[in-house]
Amino acid sequence: MKILILNGPNLNLQGRRDLAVYGAGTLDDLAGRLAERYPDVEFVHFQSNVEGELIDALQRAAQTCDGVVLNAGGYTHTSVALRDAVEAIPVPVVEVHISSILAREEFRHVSLLASVVAGSVMGFGLDSYLLGVEALRLRSERQFVNN
Repeated sequence: MKILILNGPNLNLQGRRDLAVYGAGTLDDLAGRLAERYPDVEFVHFQSNVEGELIDALQRAAQTCDGVVLNAGGYTHTSVALRDAVEAIPVPVVEVHISSILAREEFRHVSLLASVVAGSVMGFGLDSYLLGVEALRLRSERQFVNN
């Protein structure tokens, strides 16, 4: 199984930005944890602050990956283009958030992605990504059993 871990704007600052909300772990720490926990999964990691680069990564993933774990950051609440890209690809996408967007400012309560993703995980810190990967693995196993 091959999974894209896709991170949007400002997540390159993970581990240095607003530690009370996002925690001290970095994206490199996350990559190490994922590799250790899931040695049978090939992970591709990509982060960009540029909306079009995230869309390009999603479109590439449609050709090369079995699923995507996406933390779109602030684009979650603003990007129709990113939402449309998720809807357009045939691989499942799990939306993740380090914090609970529902426990934050009101403008963060709406996810434009929610209606087109396979599911959403939020509020578990970097463990949200592990839970997203687990969801993709379970979905893959379930489809295999059902075929």
